[in-house]
Amino acid sequence: MSTIPIDRSADLRQLREKGYNIGVTGDGFLVVREVPYVNSRREVARGILATSLELAGDITVPPKDHTVKFVGDYPCDMHGAELSGLRHQSGAYPIGDGLTAQHSFSRNPGRAYENYFEKMTAYVALLAKHVAAIDPEITALTRRVIEPEADSDSPFNYFDTASSRADINGITAKLAQDAVAIVGIGGTGSYILDLLAKTPIRKIHLFDADRFLTHNAFRAPGAPKLEELRQQPYKVDHFKALYSAMHRGIEAHPVAIEASNVGVLDSMSFVFLCMEGGPEKRAIIERLVANGIPFIDVGMGLYAKRNKLAGMLRTVVSLTGARNTATNRISFAADDPLNDYEKNIQVADLNALNACFAVIAWKRYRDFYFDLGRERFTSYTIANSLLCKSDLAE
Repeated sequence: MSTIPIDRSADLRQLREKGYNIGVTGDGFLVVREVPYVNSRREVARGILATSLELAGDITVPPKDHTVKFVGDYPCDMHGAELSGLRHQSGAYPIGDGLTAQHSFSRNPGRAYENYFEKMTAYVALLAKHVAAIDPEITALTRRVIEPEADSDSPFNYFDTASSRADINGITAKLAQDAVAIVGIGGTGSYILDLLAKTPIRKIHLFDADRFLTHNAFRAPGAPKLEELRQQPYKVDHFKALYSAMHRGIEAHPVAIEASNVGVLDSMSFVFLCMEGGPEKRAIIERLVANGIPFIDVGMGLYAKRNKLAGMLRTVVSLTGARNTATNRISFAADDPLNDYEKNIQVADLNALNACFAVIAWKRYRDFYFDLGRERFTSYTIANSLLCKSDLAE
């Protein structure tokens, strides 16, 4: 297995993000797999292009050699005639990981290749134009799901090609905090997890002592099977199992945070509070403020009127320099008889919307989004779709 990480070299990363099936062998060869070519029978086959890597430590530098190795039959044109213009020599060329190339190609562009992306795509293109004459739909861009290298520090089980396709990897990297906590993984908290699991946060800690029951399934992301509900798992365990398919760093804590154990939040770089009011919430906020930990508190107040639901969603951002203003916006009341949300009304759309407001606010705090208004309080009124903001930062 190679010790050369692909994601540290821009040209190798570009090949992968473009959709090529690439790897680096233990002998230090870059390989591009599943490259289509035409064989002597005028059939489209797939082979492997390989080239030795020039490195500075574990990062590529411009290649000095313009030749490549090829695993497969000698490629031909659309009529089955060998591409003599590519010929360098044939033989047996071990390239590592049990692979042996049968041919060496030479295409000298009259100058040194600038990088390995340019070099390998040039050879792919030379073969592809003859393939296109037979079947224009066949391409080397397989876009296979590729796992990060074993020694990669990626928080994902597969690469974030959404950011690379949009060319916003540098912007997305701003979200890579060390440890973020979600306290309360019910309706809104679970949707916050759904959104955070798609970001490069290294660790996402879930805190909740409740079980995942049938009513939870109707206001949370996903669609659990009946058998899963019968098992009554802890919410944190249920959602860890669900999102660990994508994110490696989800940690489940089936405990309720209160004054006696609030210290577990001391190592967090950001906290989302998705819980009811009461002394426990006050203890958490006092601890976060004392330790200078930024947090977002979300709330929802619903009531029934004329056989319809009405109410408001609330997002409060608490950052250093404006703590008192934020705390004054947060409700610490428990068991509010006027809040129908406490009756487990199934409002998945509102939970999801509340989570979106919270995560967008966090991303603005992390400079992922522009933050021109710099408001720290937003509210959304359901009856008239009124979105208000206030508590502008100094």
